[in-house]
Amino acid sequence: MTEVSPIGASWTCAADGGHAVLMQRHVITLGVTACFVLAACGGTSDSASEQPNTATVETDAPAETAAPVTEPPESEPEPAATEPTANEPAATEPPVTDAMVDEPTGLAGEWDVFDPASDCVCADGSEFVLWERPADPKKVVLYFEGGGACFTEESCDFENGTYTSSIDITEPPTDSGLFDATNPENPLADHSIVYVPYCTGDVFLGDETTTYGDLEVRHNGFVNASAGLDLLLANYPDAEQVVVTGASAGSVPTPLFAGLASDRYPDTTDIVTFGDSSGGYPDVGVINATIGSLWGTMNNQPAWPVAEGLTAEEFSIPGLYVLAGTHAPEVRYARFDYAFDQTQAFFGSLAGVQADELVTLIDATEALGETSGIEISAYVAPGSTHTIMRSAEVYELEVEGARLIDWLTELFGGTSPADVHCVDCAG
Repeated sequence: MTEVSPIGASWTCAADGGHAVLMQRHVITLGVTACFVLAACGGTSDSASEQPNTATVETDAPAETAAPVTEPPESEPEPAATEPTANEPAATEPPVTDAMVDEPTGLAGEWDVFDPASDCVCADGSEFVLWERPADPKKVVLYFEGGGACFTEESCDFENGTYTSSIDITEPPTDSGLFDATNPENPLADHSIVYVPYCTGDVFLGDETTTYGDLEVRHNGFVNASAGLDLLLANYPDAEQVVVTGASAGSVPTPLFAGLASDRYPDTTDIVTFGDSSGGYPDVGVINATIGSLWGTMNNQPAWPVAEGLTAEEFSIPGLYVLAGTHAPEVRYARFDYAFDQTQAFFGSLAGVQADELVTLIDATEALGETSGIEISAYVAPGSTHTIMRSAEVYELEVEGARLIDWLTELFGGTSPADVHCVDCAG
């Protein structure tokens, strides 16, 4: 447990070489038919691993302050959930093995829910689950949900904090934006999806129980995210394309987990990332170390040569591209940002960064990677909106004559697209 400074924590679970071990299965009816499967939760074999509270909006980045945090209004309301089918009868289940649990059909199926082992948990100690939508077993998506961040007693409050502290385990993800399998322009329509909910306030990098005043917070994001990667590998071991993506807080770990996926899928030649709206966070050593100690970001550094000797001051959000890109240069890295994203600008302002500097930081993140020899395909749009991939706007946005959906189609089709950058970025 951490109080101000970190104390190392470790997580154990039933696993075989770091891979998920699938166990007991049963079916329940939650308005929709859902399958609960107990799956091992924990780190990967080679590493040591959007729905905000109703009173808040999704935010992502840590800030160097102990003051109470308030947030700007959400610019894009979350799409309404699909109406569930009531009284759907439970299906008869075949015996469960350690192999594939749900045999995908090649077309997008219904969402199934998976209950990992007890090491997976939300910040307030409540239950954590994973979701999966089977489709083509050769093309798969690992998606990390967004939902804020916290690092003080007030911002970590379970009811009124600036992050999601628990999840609704009965509601499947909404089929919107790039999850809309019915849209003929969607390049991910036929991909199987493992969806990792977010409820730990640590941008999926944490592995520490931290006490803020009288509040005990389980920053368990890395452990939960690793369970998603385990499930992906267990159910889709022969994937030919692996897309690691996420929005807002969920976009932060995409390069790191793409590197981990490349270790777990050594024969897969097409691993690609797409990070939606986290390119504007600064690399400031004291912030990296202070927030990192609260979250336990150094507890699960990957066993990569490039990570040897890495300090807490050096472990940064933009630096994840350098870390993963150096280790796994075959991965294709890509990002999207609005030039003056109000949520990123808000958190940046707490670290002393002016809102009008945000687009400069976004460009600096790409430059940092590319000066290190890491190619990052970037699409920067005008305006102050936050996130796009779960919105219908993903099919409508066009910048400097380049449609975003065409850019993404090229990306997921096997080619790294050329950068697109607004000229008049104020929008």
